[in-house]
Amino acid sequence: MNAIQQLNDIIKREAGAFLEVAKETNRVIVGQDRLINRLLIGLLCGGHILIEGVPGLAKTLAVRTLASTVQAKFQRIQFTPDLLPSDLIGTQIYSPRTGEFAPRLGPIFANIILADEINRAPAKVQSALLEAMEERQVTVGDQTHALPVPFMVLATQNPIEQEGTYLLPEAQLDRFMLKVIVGYPTRAEERLIVGRMTSDDEPTAQPVIDLNTVQQARSVVNGIYVDEKIHDYVLNIIFMTRDPVGGGAKELGSLIEYGASPRATISLLKAAKAFAFLRGRGYVTPDDVKQVAPDVLRHRILVTFEAQAEDVTSEQVIEQILRRVPVP
Repeated sequence: MNAIQQLNDIIKREAGAFLEVAKETNRVIVGQDRLINRLLIGLLCGGHILIEGVPGLAKTLAVRTLASTVQAKFQRIQFTPDLLPSDLIGTQIYSPRTGEFAPRLGPIFANIILADEINRAPAKVQSALLEAMEERQVTVGDQTHALPVPFMVLATQNPIEQEGTYLLPEAQLDRFMLKVIVGYPTRAEERLIVGRMTSDDEPTAQPVIDLNTVQQARSVVNGIYVDEKIHDYVLNIIFMTRDPVGGGAKELGSLIEYGASPRATISLLKAAKAFAFLRGRGYVTPDDVKQVAPDVLRHRILVTFEAQAEDVTSEQVIEQILRRVPVP
């Protein structure tokens, strides 16, 4: 218990800087507390995040504002149907003076990448991005180049406008640690947004932390205590998505086509640790797991045609799983 108490004291100090990041971001963004929290979790875990919401909900602004609070290199890339892999990762340029080809690296060589409307890019671009997300490197010509550390992709997509878009392959979706759904603000929040964004003095975020702080916090998050019962709880949730009938949930057997991968297990545990960190705790509770489970699993569970015919979504399946799995 003494070791955990010491860890709690360290975490309270370390988490204070990230709470300042959230506070600074909230000076610009109104009412997206869940999104900001998940962006911080991604930053703490080095995980990529897919943000989905209708136009005008400040998805891009939230990512840009978060990047402004971190003293890191930031690049925004607008994904379009005519985008080429070389526009993303770079290309080889011939030099007449030397008679040789030299790499010209693309905008992906940054710490925080905003892939705006990611589902508008064709398959070749998605393939190039896939290597960057998973391997933290890209291949330009015959040379492989390591990406900066830290490196994370924050991608946005619009769920209602499908013309000119490409479905993201399941392999790429699985590379996103979290998928966050952004909803409309409340009436009170929207009144505040209108007042803030229609004045001459629009707020801007200032840098709060640097890359060394991020790297140090990641080490602290990795050291957060997870009891064996929590490990079992996470595994029970994941295995329920793969074999609901064997897990005692026969009614879910006809609703799930494919369950979550081992990468989901790792992401769920990491996200729960980061969630506990932001709450100033040195240990993970079942509630931490429950809070982040929908964002970790919603894009990794494929529902059957029968479920789609009954308008059953992956979110509803996850909700039922969390109700069925016993809490330690």
